[in-house]
Amino acid sequence: MSEPLHTLIEPCRHAAEIRKSRFLALAAPATSAAQALAFVREVSDPTATHNSWAWRIGADYRFHDDGEPGGTAGRPILQAIDGQRMDQVVAVVTRWYGGIKLGAGGLMRAYGGTAAECLRCAARVPLVPMARLGVHCGFAELALLMARLPDWQAAIESEAFDAAGVQLELRLPASRAAEVQARITDLSRGRSEARRLD
Repeated sequence: MSEPLHTLIEPCRHAAEIRKSRFLALAAPATSAAQALAFVREVSDPTATHNSWAWRIGADYRFHDDGEPGGTAGRPILQAIDGQRMDQVVAVVTRWYGGIKLGAGGLMRAYGGTAAECLRCAARVPLVPMARLGVHCGFAELALLMARLPDWQAAIESEAFDAAGVQLELRLPASRAAEVQARITDLSRGRSEARRLD
């Protein structure tokens, strides 16, 4: 089994000086493109020479060189994210030019290395695949079901009451979904049945 993907617990930073240019990597967790781009806008320094960035959220990714030669900044940052087995992460590497040209290879190493070191030292948490279950529960079983949710690592995403009970949408680790479906059927003596919504 391959190593699980991780995401950041909180924003992190790493600074480096490479041949008189200053580099600052800032990274943060992001669960949507809009959130990633908002972070890029928030931390980009208008006084810097370049604010290059990349993000990965599942199969979606983007990167930008911000004026550096094509492929020398944004792509190495993305490769650093992937190389650290990260997902749902955005990283911005800001450069203040120090007067010495680094060349294409030097730029790739500077941007990729600064981003990789930032992510390597960051507090991280494994990403757990989640599932959603829908269940209609009668009022008689509701308290019993609610008491079991913490044991199942399940959270209520939505609830809608009707004359017979409540319609719940639960979010829980995908690895527990089949077990929880069986437990709900047992708990309600067959009166409630949970179904996968995803």
